[in-house]
Amino acid sequence: MTDDDLSFLAGALPAPLRQDRIVSIVEGAPGLVRTAALAAALGTSEVTVRQDLASLDLEARIRRVRGGAVRLGAGSTERPFEETAVEHQVAKAAIGRAAAALVRSGQCVVLDVGTTPAAVAEALVARTDLVDVTVVTNSLTTALTLERAVPRFTVVVTGGTLRPLQHSLVAPFNNTLLPLIAADVVFLGGTGLDVGHGLTNVNLPETEAKRMLAATARRTVVVADGSKFGRAHIGVVRALQDIDVVVTAETTADAVAPVRAAGVEVVVADGSDDTAGSDPAPTGRNHTP
Repeated sequence: MTDDDLSFLAGALPAPLRQDRIVSIVEGAPGLVRTAALAAALGTSEVTVRQDLASLDLEARIRRVRGGAVRLGAGSTERPFEETAVEHQVAKAAIGRAAAALVRSGQCVVLDVGTTPAAVAEALVARTDLVDVTVVTNSLTTALTLERAVPRFTVVVTGGTLRPLQHSLVAPFNNTLLPLIAADVVFLGGTGLDVGHGLTNVNLPETEAKRMLAATARRTVVVADGSKFGRAHIGVVRALQDIDVVVTAETTADAVAPVRAAGVEVVVADGSDDTAGSDPAPTGRNHTP
């Protein structure tokens, strides 16, 4: 056994070696590696790990995010839930409240994965007037948020294969339950929304899951802050003509105008586009309240 091995077992691995080991662990992980997990693996404190992560982030060897770290370049496609959760927080909270206002007692609601649908979940829990609501989700984070509303709510998790970055459940096996669901409304998130492609997402496994979630509901509501407008990514979730309502915030009139012109109802939760907060629902679609 080498001196390095002994120092590791004693919890006193020198900083350069400890940081090299952190980089190795993070680079070998499929997504977010939490600070607590690194501390346990290294036999050191979380305070020390956070200091190491800060140094490694400055050296561009890994990328530090809320709750831990991801490998460098992971953010070029899909970003961890913990990282995006701290962005546009005010907008997401406003979107969550406006979207939750569309739900009535006795309805079945489907909630997608993502930080904006998670804000909808928080707002639903805060609506103490709601009873007998069934919420179906493929997000473990959202399911735990909704637990506070049980027994007013019945919370159903789809099952499936866990994806660490978003704490989501995807194929295989998540298509066993969904064909049995007839929901009133689905709230979908995504990473892009434009006229040509509709709602899009950066990865294909979750795109497939989102499409299955959308197929369960009579009404599709997209929840997306203004930064998503005008963007299109690899996976097409829902064409614009198949979206009933878009709830947004922190946007502009120019960004919203093409979506409204395409006949989609747009609710601007914070009035940031300086126009009317919403348009009348277009005709020819199922707009069950």
